Amino acid sequence: MKAIILAGGYGKRLRPFTDEKPKPLLDIGGRPILEWQILWLKRFGITEIVLLTGYKREVLIDWASQNSDRLGVNFVFSVENEPLGTGGAIKKVKHFVNEDFLVVNGDILTNLDVTRLQDMSIALVPLRSPYGVVKTEGDVITEFTEKPILYDYWINAGVYKFNPDIFEYLPDKGDVEKITFPALTKGRLIKGIKFSEAYWRSIDSVKDMEEASLEVEDKIK
Repeated sequence: MKAIILAGGYGKRLRPFTDEKPKPLLDIGGRPILEWQILWLKRFGITEIVLLTGYKREVLIDWASQNSDRLGVNFVFSVENEPLGTGGAIKKVKHFVNEDFLVVNGDILTNLDVTRLQDMSIALVPLRSPYGVVKTEGDVITEFTEKPILYDYWINAGVYKFNPDIFEYLPDKGDVEKITFPALTKGRLIKGIKFSEAYWRSIDSVKDMEEASLEVEDKIK
């Protein structure tokens, strides 16, 4: 099974770190995000990686070309000359995919078990509160909990398993989150698979980079 990694975004919220390199190459705990993703995917026998590139694509292609033998994977590159959105970027490689495949956002770190994903499904993880939570009894504070995981709320983990039928629902330009998923949901054609205990973090801020650097070695390698 191939894995498609969405690696074409600008990473504007992480400037100046993304001024010279794309977000998937940001260093987290001594390795680029992309390398952590490859180590994770290889645990499930996935060594065919399709990189959907755009911003700073030359830097990404150069890194992947230099490291493919060391990492034991094969890379294929798809280049966006103009922003196509996540849906358009995936649709662009339709000719290269003729079986079930994974799609992974290029800015996440996780160890979730991809073998649990079903055909046409989205991985879901519980929401981690961005704030500490205070419990009270009347006016008395009884407990402080720092950024608890809220198991009553589930979010899109940015890991998907699709079959080639997905291409019928992908726009030429636009995002799967805004166009494809609502259409599939309306037709009850997509599942959500919950991963309650998996490690998962999206790298959206400098704080995310700092915290993930302290966690990732124990969680993924």
